[in-house]
Amino acid sequence: MGGPDFNKLPDPSDPVTVGGRYSDEQLYALALYVYSLKPPPNPNQFDKIAAHGKQVFESQGCPACHTPPLYTSNKLTPAEGFKVPADHLAKYDILPMSVGTDPGLTLSTKRGTGYYKVPSLKGIWYRSMFGHSSVCATLEDWFDPNRVKDDYLPTGYKPYDAKTYAVKGHPFRLNLSDEDRNALITFLRTL
Repeated sequence: MGGPDFNKLPDPSDPVTVGGRYSDEQLYALALYVYSLKPPPNPNQFDKIAAHGKQVFESQGCPACHTPPLYTSNKLTPAEGFKVPADHLAKYDILPMSVGTDPGLTLSTKRGTGYYKVPSLKGIWYRSMFGHSSVCATLEDWFDPNRVKDDYLPTGYKPYDAKTYAVKGHPFRLNLSDEDRNALITFLRTL
């Protein structure tokens, strides 16, 4: 219909594009449209199990990084092996610890910065593929204590030639009892 086709590159000779890209006005209009979109209503109700999960979330210190109400601190966390330059500490909001996430994604790519940003947990119920490399398809997999072992079979991404693949990083809350783990997952799905 009348809008731009985002499946093809802009035509530089088209008067509505500037220098082979969409104009600032078009990009602004697109951003306004994207921000106007609302997710579907959450079907997961906050019940007694979710209330217990909220207690687990709070008692385990999760709000230090995943701070309500957005359930993120919006801070950066350095990748393992990345030495934070002294001037970055004054410029950026950086957590003083690494969460052990695969450093290859942020150190070995062209756009790598050495950091990961703490993600929001809002709307986690309708998302999948957890971890910065999409290695776990479900929250159950993400909180499976076996995922850090070399013989783990991930439900998401794994290298094409690997039969098994340890999902390293974010080792927090892997030692919970089954009851607490299930309650935490139930709570997270209500966000």
